Amino acid sequence: MKIALIQSDLYWEDASKNRNNFESKINQIDSEVNLIVLPEMFSTGFTMNAVAVAETMQGETVLWLQSLAKQRNCAITGSLIIKGNNQYYNRMLFVFPSGEIEYYNKRHLFTLAGEDKTYTSGTEKVIVDYLGWKICLQICYDLRFPVFARNVENYDLLIYVANWPKVRTNAWDILLKARAVENLSYVVGVNRLGIDANNYEHIGHSQVIDFLGNTILEPQETEDVFVVELDKNIMLETRKKLDFLSDKDAFEIKI
Repeated sequence: MKIALIQSDLYWEDASKNRNNFESKINQIDSEVNLIVLPEMFSTGFTMNAVAVAETMQGETVLWLQSLAKQRNCAITGSLIIKGNNQYYNRMLFVFPSGEIEYYNKRHLFTLAGEDKTYTSGTEKVIVDYLGWKICLQICYDLRFPVFARNVENYDLLIYVANWPKVRTNAWDILLKARAVENLSYVVGVNRLGIDANNYEHIGHSQVIDFLGNTILEPQETEDVFVVELDKNIMLETRKKLDFLSDKDAFEIKI
């Protein structure tokens, strides 16, 4: 699978400017890719002002994602603020080339920033089937909770989209590698750049790690599009040879 990671600064609470920015970067991808990954809350930045900026599943940004996915004939994923049933969600959309959408609502809300006071927590782990790959969708703070990410579904790829601040970059790097090793899965992490309206600096460190913890794409600190190609067969051969996942503990998650 060929994946494009887009690492960028974000315009604070300005969906139109962010759409234009990301569309420009997507249009610069000169090769065919299967999946494009955008950061967490890519249309607004990590804001708690959901009342002012939330969109619906029929809103401009969702329609824009569907149009781009069809034009590029590839899937696109990233999170944005969605309102539904009088509640607000930090929702990661996975838009297929057909325009069909599956989504994951962020399970672990970042209490340190008061995210839990604004948004409604998700209740389901989501695995998307795409091009023969099983892809697990996760958002930012989810990275700190390995039980929720535990590979009981035999997924092939774990994706984290984030607004992870510079001050905790070391944790981001360590935990992404840990999730790859413990789950024998490829891991893609896409983070934003720049200083947000709350004066938190982000230096990106978007990266790709293989199922043994080896770095495929080194942590990046520039604004750019990074394309990687992943081989599922090599991963499956390694899993069969090592078979570590067969020894995993049984457990139940209570939501």
